[in-house]
Amino acid sequence: MIKHIFGPVPSRRLGISLGVDIVPFKTCTLDCIYCECGRTTRLTTERSSFIDPEIIIEELKHSISKNQYLDYITFSGSGEPTLNKDLGLIIDNIKQLTATPVAVLTNGTLLYLEEVREDLSRSDLVLPSLDAVSPEVFVKINQPAGNLDINLIVEGIVEFRKEYRGEIWLEVFIVEGINDGSDELDKLYQTIKKINPDKVQLNSLDRPPACAAVKPVDTGKLEQIAARWKNCPAKVEVIQRVRQRREISSFSKNLENNILNTIQRRPLMIEDLEAITGKKRCELFKYIDVLEKEKKIAAIIVEDKIFYGPPS
Repeated sequence: MIKHIFGPVPSRRLGISLGVDIVPFKTCTLDCIYCECGRTTRLTTERSSFIDPEIIIEELKHSISKNQYLDYITFSGSGEPTLNKDLGLIIDNIKQLTATPVAVLTNGTLLYLEEVREDLSRSDLVLPSLDAVSPEVFVKINQPAGNLDINLIVEGIVEFRKEYRGEIWLEVFIVEGINDGSDELDKLYQTIKKINPDKVQLNSLDRPPACAAVKPVDTGKLEQIAARWKNCPAKVEVIQRVRQRREISSFSKNLENNILNTIQRRPLMIEDLEAITGKKRCELFKYIDVLEKEKKIAAIIVEDKIFYGPPS
């Protein structure tokens, strides 16, 4: 059974991507208020060997053999991948299996550790995030594990940029009323120039978040921020969601019908859909995005839980 590999999924950032999930669900260094995977259940900065790397490598061999065309093999999923201290070993094994480039989605919080920078140096593309540089804003939006300091995190990303030969695409997630003010945006801009990434990608809320009070900013506001940072040495772009089924090259009608038939009986959380379909939430969200756009399903928030059901 394939438990740690998901997809391929279509991504506006990475094309057709095979996902690798190497930490237990919601094991993370941050408990971001906007996280679309829900609240962090294990908040930690301690690196561990969560899963036997041989199991992951065997699953990768099987998945790679069945998917001839991939743009990237991507470490992502439902936690912070750099918390797995076998990350470098797994990347080395991927390099022996395929020429497909390796990408790592990370919150960047552990890049101050030399061992983490060494692990990530084996990849082809690293996509860290940086949502705030003021300590008070960082705590408010990212809710870090207690021993994390934003200045140390920034220093780690800057140091990684100096050492790393691959590309760095920096994601900035904008939340209305928290990090979208002029002062914080100016501080972010100055820090971004210091980091000198190859690309800056602006993002905002598109699905129900971990904290119901979080509000998205619209695409127009993101475009205004991109224009505000027009003199940035890196290209600044706004991330767009997959919205149409034709954008998903491997859109499965069977999986769509499975989702629709299941939620017709009763609204379900994403965890329920994972258990029923055997698919990872990162893959399921691609279908949910399309089905919500087509008004075939709707998100329902009950207290702090998000259910998907038929539209009212």
